[in-house]
Amino acid sequence: MKTAERLRRIKPSPSTAAAQRVRELKSQGLTILDLTVGEPDFDTSDHVKAAAIKAIEAGETKYTPVNGTSALRAAIVGKLRERHGLEFTDAQITVGGGAKQVIFLALMATLDEGDEVIVPAPYWVSYPDMVRANDGTPVIVDCPEAEGFKLMPERLGAAITEHTRWVVLNTPGNPTGSAYTVAELQALAQVLLAHPHVGVLTDEIYDEIWYGYEDAPSLAAVEPRLADRVFLTNGVSKTYAMTGWRIGYGVGPADLVTAINTLQSQTSSCPSSVSQAAAAAALTGPQDFVRDTVRVYRARRDATVKLVNDVPGLSCTVPDGGFYLLVNCQEAIGKLTPDGHRIENDEDFARHLLDSGQVAVIHGSAYGAPGYFRISFATSTDVLTEACERIATACAALKSAAAPSV
Repeated sequence: MKTAERLRRIKPSPSTAAAQRVRELKSQGLTILDLTVGEPDFDTSDHVKAAAIKAIEAGETKYTPVNGTSALRAAIVGKLRERHGLEFTDAQITVGGGAKQVIFLALMATLDEGDEVIVPAPYWVSYPDMVRANDGTPVIVDCPEAEGFKLMPERLGAAITEHTRWVVLNTPGNPTGSAYTVAELQALAQVLLAHPHVGVLTDEIYDEIWYGYEDAPSLAAVEPRLADRVFLTNGVSKTYAMTGWRIGYGVGPADLVTAINTLQSQTSSCPSSVSQAAAAAALTGPQDFVRDTVRVYRARRDATVKLVNDVPGLSCTVPDGGFYLLVNCQEAIGKLTPDGHRIENDEDFARHLLDSGQVAVIHGSAYGAPGYFRISFATSTDVLTEACERIATACAALKSAAAPSV
C-alpha cells in the first residue's frame, strides 16, 4: 500500500525507539538501567482512580461533547484562574487525548504549505515533525547553554518572517528543564507585539513539576495584550502521573478552538469519558500528591546533578522544572571506546553508555542539541546512583585518539 508523501517528512520518535531498544535488551536477560522514560514513576492518586471507578459504575461510559465534559471544562477554568488569574469561556477550551494530540490538531488547523513555525532548540522531539506532517516548515533557532537554553528576544526577532505562523514556547522545557522568568517572557512579548501575525503555542505540561518559590509564569498572564494570539496547552499526564489516561487540553482564541474541535469531531470524536472524570478529580481534588512528588523530584534532581557533574568530561546545568537533565558530553566526542571505535557524535556516545555501561539515555541530537544527552530522573535514587556510577566507568574507559602522524 502506497503511503502518503507527508509520512516521508517525519521519523519515528527517538524516545519511543530508545524505549523499544531497552525492551529488546531486557528480553535478552540484560540488566539495563533505563533513564529514557519521560513519565512519572509514581502511581496515580487513589482519589483519582476512585473517580474513574465511580464514573464507570454510574454508567458514564458514553460519548461526551467533543470539547470535553462540563465538569472537566469547569475544572480547567478553575485551575487556570487559580494558577494564573486567567479567565476562559467554554468556547475557548478544547480537550483531547493528551496535550500531544491537542498540539497536533492546533497545527493541523492553522498551517498551510509555506507557513513557518519557530522552534527553539533544544526542543521536544515531536515539534518539528508535527510541523512537517501538517505542511509547515520548522524554523529551528539554536538556544545555547550559555544563554540558559532559552530563546533570546534578538534571536526571535531575527527568525520571524512574513511566513511565520507560530512560535513554540515550551516552559519548563523538555529536555532542558529551563523555564522563562517573568522578565524574560516580557522581553519576548515586546518582540511579538511588533509582529501581530505571529501566534504563540505555549506547551506548559511541566508547569507544576517546578522548583521555584512562586508558580511558573505563563506568557498569557504576563502579557494580556497577546491573549488573542496565545494558545496554551497543558494536561494531567506529568503533574498527576496520568500518562496512560491520555487527557490534555488547550485554551485560547475561540475561532482556533472551534477549528480544533471540528477536526477532533472527525478523528476521535471525543476523549475517553472515564479518563475525563479522573482528570476533573485530579484538577479539583487534593493537591498533596503534587507537592509530595515535586519534593521527591527535587531531591533526585539535586543528587543527580551532583553525580553527573562529578564525572570528568560531563557537565549539566540545574533544571528549573520537569524531571530531565541535558548533559554536555562534548569532551567525549572524538575519543575511542575500549574496542577501538571512535565516538563521532552524541549518538555514538549514547550507544557506548548502553553497550558498555548498560545505561539507556537519549542522544541530544534528537532534541536539536548535538553534543548532549538526556537523562530522566523520574526513577528511584538507587537507580540514578548506580546509573551515574556506570556512566562514570564508561567515560573513564574512553581513550584519547592518537594524534595523526606528520
